[in-house]
Amino acid sequence: MKYVLIIPDGAADHPLPELGGKTAFEAANIPHIDRLSIEGRQGTAATTPDGMPCGSDVCCMSVLGYDPATYHRGRAPLEAAALGIELIATDWIFRVNFVTIEDGVMQDHSAGAISDEEGQALLLEYAKNVEASGSFEGMTLYPGVSYRNILIDSSGRDYSALQTTPPHDIPGQAMRDYLPQGGEYAELLQQMIAESEVMFASHEVNVARRAKGLKPATHLWPWGQGRKPDMPSFESRFGLKAAMITAVDLLAGISVFIDWDRLPVPGQTSYHDTDYAAAGEHAIAALDEYDLVCVHIEAPDEASHAADAKTKVAAIEAIDQHVVGPIHTALEAREASNGEPSRILLLPDHYTAVSTRKHDPTPVPFALCGHNIHAVLKKPYTEANANESDLHIEHGHELMEYFLKSSL
Repeated sequence: MKYVLIIPDGAADHPLPELGGKTAFEAANIPHIDRLSIEGRQGTAATTPDGMPCGSDVCCMSVLGYDPATYHRGRAPLEAAALGIELIATDWIFRVNFVTIEDGVMQDHSAGAISDEEGQALLLEYAKNVEASGSFEGMTLYPGVSYRNILIDSSGRDYSALQTTPPHDIPGQAMRDYLPQGGEYAELLQQMIAESEVMFASHEVNVARRAKGLKPATHLWPWGQGRKPDMPSFESRFGLKAAMITAVDLLAGISVFIDWDRLPVPGQTSYHDTDYAAAGEHAIAALDEYDLVCVHIEAPDEASHAADAKTKVAAIEAIDQHVVGPIHTALEAREASNGEPSRILLLPDHYTAVSTRKHDPTPVPFALCGHNIHAVLKKPYTEANANESDLHIEHGHELMEYFLKSSL
């Protein structure tokens, strides 16, 4: 049996006036995704456990079959693992964004999707300050992809009481209301934010970005703190060898901890300029070696955070055309040639509302199709149709078990 899991990140949404009262899925032309839901089963899965934040760290952990209430130790450790950073149990790890704050208001969580090269230049400048300052002893900064960076504190400081806020959760909000709070080291992180504002204001990277009409990286924003998790391998639990295709370090980091291989695919980005076709082609090729292949596409989520409904629809249509369609066709061809059965599961990790530019813990729609999956609802794939289904997974991490082992 072969399995393919497709995650269009943040693609679920609520009806939008700019789409004529439709959701992005309802407005999109998605014949291949519709076929999955018509020939298979639709339903919903609650991927955000009660009391936990609705983010891709929590929700993707659920989608991959791991209960976040048991295994989640913070977002940043997952991303650090993707960068190959060696972690020890006593480290505190933070995600650090480049952000754009203007007149005290959070304008952009990604500093206008700043490039790797620009981000590395800014971080190098700031790292010199960290090393030179006695206040930041034991802290090390690591550049990531685009606006994403990692901070590791190995000093023995305890951040258990600290509260931080993801910058993508506060677009248009006053930054002062969401500065790090709680515990004795909140002021230290506030100092980092304040110092970065001064240091970046006249940096040549930002001078050049402003001249081009691009958003500057005005501040560093630490959040998502946590410690190294201890997670059993996917193969030890399910007996399957699996691989991940993603442009996002978060998903790659979860893969590290559950012993999935990350497959390098040229042209993968977090935005609509990603090479959708390459993701589909590499997933098909990987089926020769792996039992399960996951394709994660970040573009719908980033479009939602940018309040860009048009691009969100376009991203969903590209996933349908270049990922879902070719993969489903390839799986059917494999079964026709050698009798090998297969299943496909498609679902967003969470809602990301274009109207608010925020994540939403509403249970997500899924479509499950393939071997021994029997159609019931026989309707196109939409949030509303999924809610009409009789299949609702209360604990999202249990959906993986259904996908792999059930005869629905």
